Amino acid sequence: MNTAAHDTIYRQDYQPPAYLVDSVWLQFDLDADSTRVRSRLEVRRNPASSAPSGSWSLDGEQLELLAVRLDGVPLAASDLQCDAKALVLQGLPDAFSLEIDTRINPAANTELSGLYLSSGVFCTQCEAEGFRRITYFPDRPDVLARYRVVIRAERDMCPVLLSNGNPLSTREIDPRRIEAVWDDPHPKPSYLFALVAGNLDCRRDRFTTSEGRDVELAIYTRTEQVAQSAHAMHSLKASMRWDEERFGLSYDLDVFNIVAVDDFNMGAMENKGLNVFNTKYVLADSETATDTDFLGVEAVVAHEYFHNWTGNRITCRDWFQLSLKEGLTVFRDQEFSSDLNDRALKRIEDVRLLRSRQFPEDAGPMAHPIRPESYVEINNFYTLTVYEKGAEVVRMLHTLLGEDGFRRGMDLYIARHDGSAATCDDFRQAMADANGVDLAQFERWYEQAGTPILEVTEQYDADARQYSLTLRQSTPDTPGQTGKAPLVIPVRMGLLSEQGEHLALLDGSDAATPTERVLICRNAQQTFVFKDIASRPVLSLLRGFSAPVHVRHDQSVEHKAVLLRADSDAFNRWQAAQDLLADAVQASAQRIRHGEAPELPESLVDAVASVLGDESVAAALRAEALTVPDMETVAALDPVVDIDALDQSSRFVVKTLGQRLRGELEAMWSTLADEDDSLSPAAMGRRRLRSLCLHWQFAADHAATTDRVAGLYRNATNMTDRLAALKLVAHSRAPETDAVRCELLRDFEQRYRDEKLVIDKWFALQASSPRSAVFDDIATLLERDDFDIRNPNRARAVMGAFAFNNPVRFHAADGLGYGVLADFIAVYDSVNPQTSARLTSALAGWRRHTPPRQQHAKAALSRILEIESLSRDTWEIASKALDAR
Repeated sequence: MNTAAHDTIYRQDYQPPAYLVDSVWLQFDLDADSTRVRSRLEVRRNPASSAPSGSWSLDGEQLELLAVRLDGVPLAASDLQCDAKALVLQGLPDAFSLEIDTRINPAANTELSGLYLSSGVFCTQCEAEGFRRITYFPDRPDVLARYRVVIRAERDMCPVLLSNGNPLSTREIDPRRIEAVWDDPHPKPSYLFALVAGNLDCRRDRFTTSEGRDVELAIYTRTEQVAQSAHAMHSLKASMRWDEERFGLSYDLDVFNIVAVDDFNMGAMENKGLNVFNTKYVLADSETATDTDFLGVEAVVAHEYFHNWTGNRITCRDWFQLSLKEGLTVFRDQEFSSDLNDRALKRIEDVRLLRSRQFPEDAGPMAHPIRPESYVEINNFYTLTVYEKGAEVVRMLHTLLGEDGFRRGMDLYIARHDGSAATCDDFRQAMADANGVDLAQFERWYEQAGTPILEVTEQYDADARQYSLTLRQSTPDTPGQTGKAPLVIPVRMGLLSEQGEHLALLDGSDAATPTERVLICRNAQQTFVFKDIASRPVLSLLRGFSAPVHVRHDQSVEHKAVLLRADSDAFNRWQAAQDLLADAVQASAQRIRHGEAPELPESLVDAVASVLGDESVAAALRAEALTVPDMETVAALDPVVDIDALDQSSRFVVKTLGQRLRGELEAMWSTLADEDDSLSPAAMGRRRLRSLCLHWQFAADHAATTDRVAGLYRNATNMTDRLAALKLVAHSRAPETDAVRCELLRDFEQRYRDEKLVIDKWFALQASSPRSAVFDDIATLLERDDFDIRNPNRARAVMGAFAFNNPVRFHAADGLGYGVLADFIAVYDSVNPQTSARLTSALAGWRRHTPPRQQHAKAALSRILEIESLSRDTWEIASKALDAR
């Protein structure tokens, strides 16, 4: 086993930087294999630092040091120490100018961190610690400086030269080379530095802020991709307008540029004034992008733009505070998408992601608070916990304080900390001070890992006409944390009669009697009493998913049916349908485990039929409500996950519903067969519901429905319909569909062979197929000429789709799935450690599976840890996964 020592960084050890950098001058002479970087730093002693004066360590990795000058005088070798991680200077005065010359190789940078070459385009990614791969620097977020950047390159290769801030000048150096100068007037940490240079075209537009600033907007892509950037530009302008209207925040530079590149580890990066995007979140048209893709572009463009204030103007003091910017900005982009589209549908989508991905993370060996206490590799903490659970914590503050109170808190937070590096405590304190409330206990959401469990007990006293609701909260132990303290949990709730009427909530006070309240559960156990309740009520709990918790509530099928039919809260109507479907899957799985035939209660079929035909409910919400929950969600509270039983049970439920509702599905299919290809919520909803109907029909009778599926594929006028049809046959395990499966996959490949993002979908469909032949398919995909291991999108399209979206085959009982991943990591880790580590995390939940699978997963993790020169990124994930108890 690889036992290489890796240092652990602890939050409690934070110390202010010894020196501050007021300004940075950078000059780049770009060359694919040999880029020269010259820097000049204006430095002064930090009065807040207690470190000894005169000595300063600058971070640096994979750099060739050419020269160092202090106040213009070259430093002798005795005045500095240089190794693979740092440049250490001695004998420094309290204020000085430091010049450093380095050389780097962008073409060899497959890790895509620092300055690298992507399809002929020079590009940077400096978050979290990539700037140290460009030049020696105190590469930490609490060192903020103003940057002026000079970029020089060959005109033919790089006619476009971009950096942060505003353009100052461009000129011709000689007949072959050009120069551009950029100036960013706003102090920023090094992780927000950006440079892009290449042969790029762009879409241009303008936006006038509420303060009267005329901003030039541009989205840079390859020429043939410009037409696909229209939706991203529309999303950018909508984001700018929304941030002004909702939060009073206007843009603060003369230009805002977005660049889309093929090779990018993340979705996008919020560099000040120069956002760099994965092409996946910029390029979209109806021929190549699904409805989900369009919504994803809109959300990610908004997210990165919103970082201008929550991340850039106010940044993180240290990387333990990552959720300060990410959790808050995810909340903001969720609100943006909710305001522009369907709020209930957006909430449902966000909670689906939280439950299927973040809750398992909270229950596994990598469980950590949204403000972690330690890390080995910070890249591993760009997690759903920091982002999605972080957003839920911000949302709870919004629930507790209300819209006006939350806005007061945001205004105070920005007024206090604009232009500085802040902490999660600073944000919470601003919220408390602006509203005159005590949020000390609320800090536990930042300190404690794990998903809380909320146990619900109800009592009804008919004689006293009194209803009592008891809530018990607990948070399971997680690695390094036991004996969790009670949290502040806002529980939005209401009561209905069994006839579906919403009841007034009398609690004995003189307050108004609304039909909805937010109960604040602060103790391990609390009881809330409601008076003048004429009969046993139906509890509508955790409306809008007001807190990220597991709910244990033994609610009757009859009461869930009432909520499904009559609850005014759209989320809880969806939740009732999901509960009924999940109960059916679990019950059938239990019968399968005991060797009995699965059953589907007629009451569920009736409930599903009523939702399917309820035209008062938007089509998209009906589709979401009737989508059978995924395996992770169904098995969330099971001590052991039985993949095989859950797989059989889920397929049984869908097939049986398709058979029993044959007539209703046929009628629904006919009503949804329109030609509206727009991106209106109504049109997207109809496509979503039509896809669900076809899925159930296909599951019920492959032979009778295959022609309809093939017809939808061939006649589709948008990618949403075409991909939905292709997925059905690509994932079918029925032998009678093999011929059409091969035909349609060949057609799709030929039709879109020049569209890299669409071919990513083609790769992913095959790798996520539950067919037993998927292992052969993956081997074939990895050997194809168009599988580029350097491109993270392509790697994720195959191995990410397999490991995270194919539970049946990834968790195969013979361990073959785990072995496929371990084999890939052995090759891939040296190419791209960040993405390698994220793929390895698919093995983190191995203890929740059956014993044979546990042994195979342990063996795969051990194999990964034995890889020679294993990266720190992957080592941390694999070692924690293997050693966690």
